[in-house]
Amino acid sequence: MEIKRAGSQPSGRGPGDYFTGAVRIDPLNNPDEPARGAMALVTFEPGARTAWHTHPLGQTVIVTAGCGWAQREGGPIETIRPGDVVWFPPGEKHWHGATASTGMSHIAVQEKLNGSPVTWLEQVSDEEYAQGAV
Repeated sequence: MEIKRAGSQPSGRGPGDYFTGAVRIDPLNNPDEPARGAMALVTFEPGARTAWHTHPLGQTVIVTAGCGWAQREGGPIETIRPGDVVWFPPGEKHWHGATASTGMSHIAVQEKLNGSPVTWLEQVSDEEYAQGAV
């Protein structure tokens, strides 16, 4: 058994290549192989969001605070709130983040395939993002 004590792992900034705006990532669990699962608490300030991306084995997002937006390619921008659980199937191109005026935190859960849990793609444009406010 291994217990990760609160505050024992340093917070990190969401890298600008993969995020727009102020994003904090707090690792929760990232066990060594053969385990594949990884979890993090991700906090987005208003206007912050991920780039478009996919996950080889899918991703579950559990909203814990605030109000956010999520979108899969070709679909509408959906509002997500605390208690909502969002499933993105394997390979589905999507993004998620805060609304323009409200921060949002979620727990992101994904599995690694061949050591990688995510494939990052292009940034979500300001025009694409602004569709959430309509």
